[in-house]
Amino acid sequence: MQGFVREDACRTTESTVSDINDAIAERIGQQKFKIWFKNSTQLTLTDGLLKVGVANPFISTWLESHFHADITEAARAVIGNCQVMFTIDPQLAGRQRPDTLEWHSQPAPAQNARQYHSAAKPRSGPPGQKLKLTFDTFVVGQSNELAYNAAKAVVCDKQSPFNPLFIHGGYGLGKTHLLQGICDEMRKTRPAAKWLYMSAEDFANHFVLALKTRKLDAFRSRMRQTDLLAIDDVHFLASKPSTQEEFLHTFNTLDLAGRQVVLASDAHPKTIGQLSEKLVNRFVSGMVVKIEPPDFKTRCEICRRFAKSINKHVPDEVINHIADNLRSNIRELQGAILKLGAFASLQNSKIDMAMAQMVMAEHIERCDPMVHLSDIESAVASFFGTTPSAIHSSKKDRTIALARHFSMYLARKHTRLSSTEIGRLLGHKNHATVLLGCRKIEQQITQNAQLNWRGPAGNKVCQAREILEQLENSIR
Repeated sequence: MQGFVREDACRTTESTVSDINDAIAERIGQQKFKIWFKNSTQLTLTDGLLKVGVANPFISTWLESHFHADITEAARAVIGNCQVMFTIDPQLAGRQRPDTLEWHSQPAPAQNARQYHSAAKPRSGPPGQKLKLTFDTFVVGQSNELAYNAAKAVVCDKQSPFNPLFIHGGYGLGKTHLLQGICDEMRKTRPAAKWLYMSAEDFANHFVLALKTRKLDAFRSRMRQTDLLAIDDVHFLASKPSTQEEFLHTFNTLDLAGRQVVLASDAHPKTIGQLSEKLVNRFVSGMVVKIEPPDFKTRCEICRRFAKSINKHVPDEVINHIADNLRSNIRELQGAILKLGAFASLQNSKIDMAMAQMVMAEHIERCDPMVHLSDIESAVASFFGTTPSAIHSSKKDRTIALARHFSMYLARKHTRLSSTEIGRLLGHKNHATVLLGCRKIEQQITQNAQLNWRGPAGNKVCQAREILEQLENSIR
């Protein structure tokens, strides 16, 4: 009888561990689970303690820092309250399969733009592969004309005049579109050329995986033998010194070989916090160009083209109404047209001004005010006699700290950004730092405290409320 009890208990435990594994995979995604858990860990459940056995300290540190919360929540979802502990199990070393990082010369065509950001493998450019975003579908206006011409020059000229080409600007303004357009143009004009398009997050993940699987040579060979390397969201490299060092060597190798590097980021290289000076110097040595929010004429053309792409006829007066009220970014315009088109299809009626006003009323009311974080940074930096890059840095002297705290406070007050987003955009600070900075400014404003700092012309003194009033007048 006891033997059967033990066998049943063992079977139950194995089933529970399997359920926990399934829960982890559901939380983090099958690709990450396959890479970091499937052949690299051994879960053991004993009296409410979940032991995560790993092959070496490196994997233990990585899993604990990146997936501890996911493992804990997955375990609690299956068995309730439990503790998670990481242990080193040398026997797992032989089970690891170092073939999880595979380089394919001819991957399947992508089905959508987001796939390029989340895919496990970077895309290369074999003949016949086509990207979703191309130069043909890019709407050129005054706000992005310089960036567009620079992007065209990179692939149309026999010898690119810009290396690297660094494109920066806010969300949804077309940076990714230009990067993919460059790659697509390379595919069409130089079919034998090798190119890679990937996000900086993918670059970091592949680098760490190459370290784990001891395939650094394959990783470096793949990255450094391309004719064109396009990296999106470069700001992701901030506060990752080892990955920055690897990317620096990759960049230097390509640059010395006369090969093209194209980069995109939310911010200018000098305002990306915790980015090494060596990388910043490399980035600004080429062409750094900013994409501004689209003007009215460009917004109208974007609406027309998107309406045409979804086979919807939208009258010009409706186009003008949408473009006049939605000014932040391209995705906002596309979302408005899509919503209007869906409503017309459901009602089986034509789109007109009355329908547009009714459907878009709530959407327009909820639009962000025309105050952007870049406006706030510029106003604050100018007032306190510092620079946006100093505000993004980790320096803590009185002037910079005061400017940083006012930037955080004004961003919370005048934008719809969360504390986490504000912290990331202000030099990858955590949300707690943002909340603390906002509380300090709120307290100083409530007390109308006298604040002093050192500007370019010497020491300055001013009341907190007067500072706030001047800054708000400036950003408006």
